Amino acid sequence: MNFKTILSPMQGVTDLPFRRLCRELSGGGARFVSEFLSTDGSTFLTKINLRALRFDNEEKPFCVQLFGIFPQKLADAAVQVEEFGADFIELNAGCPVPKVARKGGGAGLLLNLPNLKNILKTMKAAVKVPLFLKCRIGWDENSICIDEVLKIAEGEGVSQLTIHGRTRVQGYKGLANWNIIGEIASKAKIPVIGNGDINSVESALRAVQSYGVAGVAIGRGALHNPWLLGEIACEQRRKISVKEVCSAVLRYAELMREDGLNEGQTLGKLKQFSARLCKSFEPSVSEFRLQLLRTNNYEEFLQIWLKFRDVCDTSQIRFNPDRLQNLNGQTIDELEFGKQFR
Repeated sequence: MNFKTILSPMQGVTDLPFRRLCRELSGGGARFVSEFLSTDGSTFLTKINLRALRFDNEEKPFCVQLFGIFPQKLADAAVQVEEFGADFIELNAGCPVPKVARKGGGAGLLLNLPNLKNILKTMKAAVKVPLFLKCRIGWDENSICIDEVLKIAEGEGVSQLTIHGRTRVQGYKGLANWNIIGEIASKAKIPVIGNGDINSVESALRAVQSYGVAGVAIGRGALHNPWLLGEIACEQRRKISVKEVCSAVLRYAELMREDGLNEGQTLGKLKQFSARLCKSFEPSVSEFRLQLLRTNNYEEFLQIWLKFRDVCDTSQIRFNPDRLQNLNGQTIDELEFGKQFR
């Protein structure tokens, strides 16, 4: 099958070192997007944004994602991103985090569709590279507006629409509504990428075959299984050994240190990454996970992983991402509109 496999931008996660790790583990085939960059400040090319804008030539064609509420500021930032070498520019209308959405940015744009329309029009007129849009299906279950968003996107020349199948109020609770994603994909004149609960090769193929999307975007699934992008790209599962998991953690540490992060910064990200990986070990390794989370020493953290690797040579522990039934860590088998945010 011919479809796109995209690593979704996750703030504080999908920086250059993490994308490099995913690229190495996936063996190619996936597409990458920057962390989302704020455009609302007085200056766009801040130290933080300049760092987030970096990408490797091997990541091309590369997409940079922007968020904000002011059309001209977003357009000006888009021009600078284009000059920086981005192949695509994407507007974020899906971030549910209160400090973004309550100010009208991210998913907050779904409460102000005239502004969304004006932003897209202004950005499109400012750049030559294709303009993408990522959004949610609506603000809450009583204001599903994705049909209108599609009309706006197509009317303003957007080249690709990525839909996260939850509302803003849901956050990441409940299940993504793939029926709605499929309905939009069936009527869209532009490619629609589906996002939400893709955690295996089977779920990705089911999304493409059953809902007619042009591709899938993987977020939290890649945190639990960073090999997933490559598995989906080649449409084949692979058995991942405990030694490979350990090597991936050590490689991630190496990539972060090479990129200038200090030991404290690296340790924080390693704990986040390791906590998710540990959920896929069976039988449960809760004591090992606690050891990792409790230590505040970078070298000790690495030694804990190395000792675990050696013990696993003679144990029955294995890495099984299917152990995590869904990305919320709970058993959910019915579509529901849970609430994470007010």
